[in-house]
Amino acid sequence: MSGARARQAAADLLIETLDNRRTLDEAMTASEVFGKLQGPDRAFARAMASAALRQLGRIDKGLAPFLSRSLDTATPPARALLRIGAAQAWLMETPAHAVVSETVDAAKNWARARSASGFLNAVLRKAVRDRSHFDAAPVTAIWPDWLTVEMMTSLGIEGANALATAQLEEPDLHLTPKDPAQLQALARALSGEVIADTSVRVPTGDVSRLEGYDNGDWWVQDAAAALPVRLLGARAGETAFDLCAAPGGKTMQLAAAGADVVAIDRSPVRLERVRDNLGRTGLAARVEVIKAKLEDWTPPELADRVLLDAPCSALGTLRRHPEGAWIKSPADIARFPDVQVRLLRAAAGMLKPGGRLVYCVCTPLKREGADVVDRVVSEGLLERVAITPDEAGTFANGLTDEGDLVTLPDSHHGHDIFHVSRLARKTG
Repeated sequence: MSGARARQAAADLLIETLDNRRTLDEAMTASEVFGKLQGPDRAFARAMASAALRQLGRIDKGLAPFLSRSLDTATPPARALLRIGAAQAWLMETPAHAVVSETVDAAKNWARARSASGFLNAVLRKAVRDRSHFDAAPVTAIWPDWLTVEMMTSLGIEGANALATAQLEEPDLHLTPKDPAQLQALARALSGEVIADTSVRVPTGDVSRLEGYDNGDWWVQDAAAALPVRLLGARAGETAFDLCAAPGGKTMQLAAAGADVVAIDRSPVRLERVRDNLGRTGLAARVEVIKAKLEDWTPPELADRVLLDAPCSALGTLRRHPEGAWIKSPADIARFPDVQVRLLRAAAGMLKPGGRLVYCVCTPLKREGADVVDRVVSEGLLERVAITPDEAGTFANGLTDEGDLVTLPDSHHGHDIFHVSRLARKTG
C-alpha cells in the first residue's frame, strides 16, 4: 500500500505543477497527499515526480503510440499516473510488475482516478515492454516544441542539444566560499570538487548539515551565478548597488569583497532570505537592505558599481527546475524584454559617470540578453566594456562578438546558463 500511496503523491505533484502551474517546491508544500508521506516514501514520490518532469516531452512521445487519443484528453489524475509509470519504467529501472501493479493500485485507491485503472493497466503493460519510441525521441524533445525552437534560435542546434543533455541529470550543489582564499580548503573539508576556479561542487543534500554552514563560511550559489560579481570588479570602499538582490548570493559576494552594498528587492519575503543569509555569514554590517520597486527608488547618491540580475524566464536553470519548461508559455516569455529594458534604464541612471554596470539574466534567450542590452546601449548613456577571455576563464567558450558572455552548457561543470553584459556609463 505504501508504494501505491507514493505513486499517488507523485502524480499529485505533477498535477500541482503542470495543471496548477506551480514549481515543484511549491507543489510539495501544496499537495496534501505528499505532505502525509514520510521517510523513504516521501523521497520516492519526489524522485518519481522529478524524473517525470525532467524528461516530460520524451515521456509523452514514448506513450503516444499506445494511446488511441491524445494524452491531453485524459483526466489529470490518469495523465499524471501514466507519466509517473513511464518514468519508473524508462528512467528509474523499477521492476515491470511494480510499475504496473503499484501504479494501478494507486488509481484504484484514488477516487479521482479509479475509473481509469483499466486504461492505466493496459497502457503501462505496453510501456514496460516497449520503450523504443521514448528512446527514439531527440533529446530536445524533453521540452515543448515552441521552447525547442527558442533554444535553437538562441544557442544553435548544438547548443540546444547540450543544454537539453545537461537537464537529464540531477544537479549537484555549488558553494561559494566567503573567503576565496579558502576555496581549496573548503573543497577538502567537504570532499568536494573545485569548479570554474571559484566554486565547490558537492552532492545535493541537506546543506545545513555540511561543515561550515552554521559559521557562514560559504553559501549555495551556482558557479555561473558567481561570475557576474567577479566581472563587476567591485573593490573595498566602493559603493555597489545589487538590484533585484534576493536571495542574496551576489550581495554576499559584493560585501565579502569589501564594498559598501545596497541590496534592493521588491519582495519582503525574498528580502528576509537576504537578511538571514547576511546574518549567517556575518556580512550584514556591510549591507543596507531596502524594500523598493526598482523603477521608483531614487538613491541618495550614485554608485560606483551596479549589478542588475533582472527578472527573466529562468530558462537557464531548467536543470534545477525542469518544470519551468512546462509552466511557462510563449506569452510569459514575451513579456520579459520590455520589463528588462525598463530596469536596465533605471539601473543606468543610478551609476556614476565612468562607473561599471553588469546586466545578467539566467536565460540563454538572446531577446532577454544581448537584444535588451543593444536597445539600451543605442540610447547613448551606456557603452559595452568587453569581457576578456582571461576574465571569463573556464566560460570563455561563451564569449560573443559583442563582448558579452553566455555560460554555455558543458559536460563537466554542470552549471546554469547566464547571459552577462558589462557596461559603463559614458563620461561625456
